[in-house]
Amino acid sequence: MFITTVIGWSKSVASAIITVRWYAVRGMAAKASQNSHLKPLYLDVQATTPMDPRVVDAMIPYMVSSYGNPHSKTHFYGWEAEEAVEKARLQVAKLIGADSREVIFTSGATESNNIAIKGVASFYRETGKNHLITVQTEHKCVLDSYRHLSTKGFKVTYLPVQKNGIINLKANFISFQELENAITDGTILVSVMVLNNEIGVIQPTKEIGYFNVFVQAWDFNIVTFIYSSQEQGIQFLCLFIGKICRERNVFFHCDAAQAVGKISIDVNDMNIDLMSISGHKIYGPKGVGAMYIRRRPRVRLEAQMSGGGQERGMRSGTLPTPLIVGFGKACAIAAEEMEMDKKHIERLSRRLLDRINSKLSHVVRNGDPQQTYQGCLNLSFSCVEGESLLMALKNVALSSGSACTSA
Repeated sequence: MFITTVIGWSKSVASAIITVRWYAVRGMAAKASQNSHLKPLYLDVQATTPMDPRVVDAMIPYMVSSYGNPHSKTHFYGWEAEEAVEKARLQVAKLIGADSREVIFTSGATESNNIAIKGVASFYRETGKNHLITVQTEHKCVLDSYRHLSTKGFKVTYLPVQKNGIINLKANFISFQELENAITDGTILVSVMVLNNEIGVIQPTKEIGYFNVFVQAWDFNIVTFIYSSQEQGIQFLCLFIGKICRERNVFFHCDAAQAVGKISIDVNDMNIDLMSISGHKIYGPKGVGAMYIRRRPRVRLEAQMSGGGQERGMRSGTLPTPLIVGFGKACAIAAEEMEMDKKHIERLSRRLLDRINSKLSHVVRNGDPQQTYQGCLNLSFSCVEGESLLMALKNVALSSGSACTSA
């Protein structure tokens, strides 16, 4: 098993921020190019992953010989493609503990998040509610979805986070009163990122007082989370929040693009109603993802795209069979290997941080040092400009912050 490390740079006043993220690249060494020694070291896996060779092998037949349209119901080629799509749908569903009928294929997590946030907000606006709440550190596609909704008459409240990136509802964090005051009778949707994709910080999952505040204060129509953390803690958090949402007839949405394939997820145990997934984050192809939409209790959305009514009317357009087959294969591999990968990543995290601290001084770990996902290590080096270091490291492929915000 070959291991790659992800390093991203972003500029600050007096420090260079290095974001180190890693994940196992399965079998890539065996498929390496003869000229690979001439290429920079790839350290940007959090932005995208190379396709697993087993994924490529699964896709090739559907690019060469099995090229039918999965929506053609009258001949062999269409039946063959449809069977492959449904097999992949089952593989995705199995990874998250869902029914295959609850999985909708999209172009990726960005489209899934847009459909979930805009679709639910638009549908339930008919009830007379138009207030939305999110956090300033959300993923760009979530924040931009809220900005779009604000131009359509929705009122949006943006909550801050403290210096270490953690949101809490107790003293010295986002205060209980602040969140309570933000929620109104017209609130439809709340979005909170549990794992920050830049610094890896995880929102608290164990404090009893934290949960008591949720019980007292959170009264809204949809909660959006992105999560990937210490497994038991985050599962308990999602289970708890999902339970509250279910009891109050509220939908619970998770942006799980950075979580699926890294921790075990069961949408039923966690009471998740909607969830977004990306293929290229788990060694699958780019341009394909999925959205989980619960059937019972039924979640209603307003479609954001018109067309032939494919994917339960939520995402019209011809499905890309090769991409979907590859995505399904990547999910099947992740289901088998993520536990082994997770343990290996934790060992690498400790080893890397210990080595850096032993060789360099004035290194600061950004974010909360305890409440952090071990697959993402963010460091600052005092008196060093990030962009200068980025330009100097010509033999290493790096990125300046999130690829989603640098396009």
